[in-house]
Amino acid sequence: MSRKLEFASEVRRLATEREAVILAHNYQSPEIQDVADHVGDSLALARLAAASSAHTIVLAGVWFMAETAKILCPERTVLIPSRDAGCSLADSITAAQLREWKAQHPGAVVVAYVNTSAEVKAESDVCCTSANAVEIVSAIPAECEVLFLPDQFLGAHVRRETGRDNVQVWMGECHVHAGISPQELRRKAAAQPNAPLFIHPECGCATPALWQAGAGELPRARILSTGGMLTAARSVSSGSVLVATETGMLHQLRKANAAVSWEPVNEHAVCRYMKMTTPETLLRCLRDGTHEVFVEPDVANRARRAVEAMLTVGA
Repeated sequence: MSRKLEFASEVRRLATEREAVILAHNYQSPEIQDVADHVGDSLALARLAAASSAHTIVLAGVWFMAETAKILCPERTVLIPSRDAGCSLADSITAAQLREWKAQHPGAVVVAYVNTSAEVKAESDVCCTSANAVEIVSAIPAECEVLFLPDQFLGAHVRRETGRDNVQVWMGECHVHAGISPQELRRKAAAQPNAPLFIHPECGCATPALWQAGAGELPRARILSTGGMLTAARSVSSGSVLVATETGMLHQLRKANAAVSWEPVNEHAVCRYMKMTTPETLLRCLRDGTHEVFVEPDVANRARRAVEAMLTVGA
């Protein structure tokens, strides 16, 4: 038996013993995606966790995703293969900073990207993902000020798409997506003038790309969540597509449409936190029950309202 088949067989055996479902994010390494029960973006994983009847949820992703699963499923065991799998974007705002920001904007509606800690979610009115952020902000009465956090690039995308000038945006960023620059995008686009562009709204190139697209300079650009990329991938007929997001997404795109050449705008756009889940840490997690995720009940109860509000949009 090959090493890959041996690993998959052992994962399935241990998952059955632990009565566990394995949920993996699109940015996980291919070997983890291939043994997961489900692979998806943050919104899909949250919905899958909420709908699951499994005794144990193994979240192959980063810490805030595992916290979100625990918030939605407080009675179940939630495990994450690596306790150190954090998120630079989630770390860009704390609950104390949000409380101070809210005090400066009394009455504002707080929309928190799901890439935030449980404590920040607990201080928010509604959560969102890149897949439904525009829809969620659009549903807020026009006269209400909105505090959007923490990603500045997604926030700029929301402001543009909604046409609202009363959306205040926190200046946080994902270090991986922020590193995908407008210069790289222009260089790759010029080298492949016929290739469509799939761009995640967290990218540092997203706002310039939107401006260029509006000016007719980049008519091929589409701003898409990772889930949106996967849906769009199925309708691409052939040729090459340039993809601006974390490179783990390429595995799902290639599986969805093998006739297309899926190429990264930045081949170095790799999240080290997402790659902390390895075959070894996943097996240890399933075998030993490491690492269990806990969220303080009061925090979880307040955060749950914001997360459940997110799940009702774009369902």
